[in-house]
Amino acid sequence: MIKGLESLTLFSENAKRLAEFYQEKVGLVVTMEEQMGDNNERLYAFELSEGGMLAIMDHSRVKGRNKEPDRSIFNLKVDDVDDEVKKLDNRGVKKVQDTYPVEGYGLIATFEDVDGNYFQLVQLKES
Repeated sequence: MIKGLESLTLFSENAKRLAEFYQEKVGLVVTMEEQMGDNNERLYAFELSEGGMLAIMDHSRVKGRNKEPDRSIFNLKVDDVDDEVKKLDNRGVKKVQDTYPVEGYGLIATFEDVDGNYFQLVQLKES
């Protein structure tokens, strides 16, 4: 039986640069930094307060920017999407889509990281 999503891993040609983006621009806190594998790839982990983990890791077969960022988008749950959008705007993070409502779900704003991956800030509708 599948119980849930334990983690999401973003592979990168330069994990350090991508991890610094999520730390400095998005405001996530690095909870683990390790060397892994035969080639000493770097792994950075960001524990999220409501469970799960975002991991960023070097990968020798990943080169350049994401050519299809619409294919896979992950959501970061926030308390106040307007406040978080302002923070990312002030930090120069590229906005892909302004905040918009999804009926019965909440508010979503879409951004792009330094590798060209899309991520969304989501404020869930209060029940």
